[in-house]
Amino acid sequence: MKHLNIAVGIIRNDRQEIFITRRAADSHMAGFWEFPGGKIEQGETPEQALSRELREETGIETERATLLEVLEHRFSDRIVTLNFYLVEGWQGEPFGREGQPMRWVKQADLREEEFPEANISIIKLLVDQANAAQ
Repeated sequence: MKHLNIAVGIIRNDRQEIFITRRAADSHMAGFWEFPGGKIEQGETPEQALSRELREETGIETERATLLEVLEHRFSDRIVTLNFYLVEGWQGEPFGREGQPMRWVKQADLREEEFPEANISIIKLLVDQANAAQ
């Protein structure tokens, strides 16, 4: 069974908004919203992969990223390990560099049903954190 290691960036601004992008129509889990990120390549650390993927997908240079959670999710054909980083320091303004739809959403307003199943526990964590902070 294929095992993928993924670095994921939860980009959060000073207004407690999170940057999300929409998966392409021809991709696995098409149409869902997601946090930008991608596969950790051979010889890369998760942090290096995170910086590279965020540069490729959103055009930002990551300056400060904190590991928030590591989750493993099993699909019928693959196992995915997701390394979620909270990114609160960067250069540039994130945008959908690959032409993908994008938006900023209040952390407390993230909705589980808009994301792939593998993201549900991290969405719950983020929403609970936001509600606790209010």
